[in-house]
Amino acid sequence: MKELSLHILDIVQNSLRAGASLVQIMVTIDTRQDFLRLKIEDNGCGMTEDFLQQVTDPFTTTRTTRKVGLGIPLLKEAAERTGGHFIIQSQVGVGTMVEANFVYRHIDCMPLGDMASTMMILIQGSPEVDFIYEYSFNERSFLLKTAELREILQHVPLDEPQVLKWIHDFVQENEGLVREGNVNENN
Repeated sequence: MKELSLHILDIVQNSLRAGASLVQIMVTIDTRQDFLRLKIEDNGCGMTEDFLQQVTDPFTTTRTTRKVGLGIPLLKEAAERTGGHFIIQSQVGVGTMVEANFVYRHIDCMPLGDMASTMMILIQGSPEVDFIYEYSFNERSFLLKTAELREILQHVPLDEPQVLKWIHDFVQENEGLVREGNVNENN
């Protein structure tokens, strides 16, 4: 994978396969402290301690369609290649947290990529799931909460084409505003 947004897509798909009804995606970039952090938390079924100890091995997977699972091992390797680190925590019946920390200015740090399209794809594929997306850049941030959108839209489904386009444009525009410093915290 050449963009971190594709790693996020892969990890969140794991969350959805684990039955998550709530997925929080946090992207934090701090150019002053030179780090980029991806954090994904879900309320899925969680993993046993034994499986958790093996999950960074590419030959460990819950899938029955193939014998390798590269998503988590590749994300871990990408973070460590920049001098960063990787954390995964899980509890059966509670959920899972995946965190990848990158040295932001390291030559091997992949670009974040197209989070607007990633969020649109996730919402389109699982409109019933509550997604929270937080993007922070140098202590400025914005939030997208699908539960709030559902409340505002009432009977209009989130996977309607016009709604998906609005979500895409909202994420793209607000990421730009946050990077430029034109959005207040949690706007």
